[in-house]
Amino acid sequence: MTSVIEVDDVWKKYRLGVIGTGTLRHDFERWWHRIRGKPDPHAKIGEDRGRKTVGRGQRIEDREQITNNGELDGTLADEIWALRGISLQVKRGEILGIIGRNGAGKSTLLKILSRVTSPTRGEVRVKGRIASLLEVGTGFHPELTGRENVFLNGAILGMTKAEIRSKLNEIIDFAGIETYIDTPVKRYSSGMYVRLAFAVAAHLDPEILIVDEVLAVGDAEFQKKCLGKMREVSRSEGRTVLFVSHNMQAVRSLCNSALLLETGSLRLSGAPEKVIGHYLSASAVGAAEITWPVESAPGKEGFQLLRVAVIGPSGEPQRVLSTSNEIKIAMDFVVPDPLPTALCIGFDLMTSDGVTVLRSYQTDSRRENWPPIETGLNRLACLIPAGLLNGGVFHVCPRISVHNIAWYVQLDSVLQFELVLDHGVSPLWNSLTYKSRTGVIAPLLSWTTQGLE
Repeated sequence: MTSVIEVDDVWKKYRLGVIGTGTLRHDFERWWHRIRGKPDPHAKIGEDRGRKTVGRGQRIEDREQITNNGELDGTLADEIWALRGISLQVKRGEILGIIGRNGAGKSTLLKILSRVTSPTRGEVRVKGRIASLLEVGTGFHPELTGRENVFLNGAILGMTKAEIRSKLNEIIDFAGIETYIDTPVKRYSSGMYVRLAFAVAAHLDPEILIVDEVLAVGDAEFQKKCLGKMREVSRSEGRTVLFVSHNMQAVRSLCNSALLLETGSLRLSGAPEKVIGHYLSASAVGAAEITWPVESAPGKEGFQLLRVAVIGPSGEPQRVLSTSNEIKIAMDFVVPDPLPTALCIGFDLMTSDGVTVLRSYQTDSRRENWPPIETGLNRLACLIPAGLLNGGVFHVCPRISVHNIAWYVQLDSVLQFELVLDHGVSPLWNSLTYKSRTGVIAPLLSWTTQGLE
């Protein structure tokens, strides 16, 4: 089968802490303090002001060059390699899933393939038109209406006005925003942005469709609709799809191949089940709890996740439990003032092969039953009832967001715990041999004898 994307030894390097504080005045102040040897005036609280970071967890005290096996590699102290020697081929009609932790290089790779940025070295060859959905509102002009942006995006893809017009009704119907199609998109919500952006990208006949995690902003019904559309354009129309997601079940069901990125390097590629299993197993922490210091805690806009723990019957963190035990997933976090509206604190529970067992939020019940959350430090715990889960290894993946607007925390497999099956085991079975029953869950359901008429 013909390759439509060929990536040959691609590297991408960024410089840290030079520009990008948000305004020209702040950038100038940062540069002026730097050349005088003074601390960065716009560094965040807890951020290192005198040292430079080179890669994950590696720090040096000055601007000497970094050595690799005793040789200089030309990397300065304020530079970081976002991608390291990536080589791959993507066939026509293939749906490729790209997974990895935050900061692994997934979005950087997609930006290079979309020609948003260029590689520092290496070569990328792409055959065909590309439609990219890398972030909310990509390619939209805020002053133009939804209808006008459809024509703008089509023109960027090289389509004629007649071709775009023939697809217009289908795009509007798929997006489900008929009422607002002639409203400037600057007044759209994030969900409306994504609906229209995906509809445009999927319907304007690109040979290659690139989709980053932005679909997570949409509601569950729209996500299901988008996954179905990507499967359709690949199988029936022979288009190539590159799909980045933290939803392992979506990657597993949609993609026919996957690759795993770690700290900018291609760690593994192959069947989705194999790659996902390796990723979750390698990512999981062996302890029953994980904590983060305030200065490096995951989160944004003032929200910080400080601790996640699996709590056993004793009230203490416990990694190996029985299926007959109640299990608590506890989270400690800091909420900014003012309190964000519709703040959703939750997690995905996954099996080792990437199947999502459940997703739970503190907002699942009626509003009057929501546990109170205050500004400052909070602790919430979710109770998983005894006798529900099957035996096996499960992974805890925090999912914290402002509903349908933005993610604060989206982490994969920060913890894993093991359940030993000790409920509902038939006396005909040897519980040492049968470590789990068929299925992801193993609830004890009621059976009765019904009379026959």
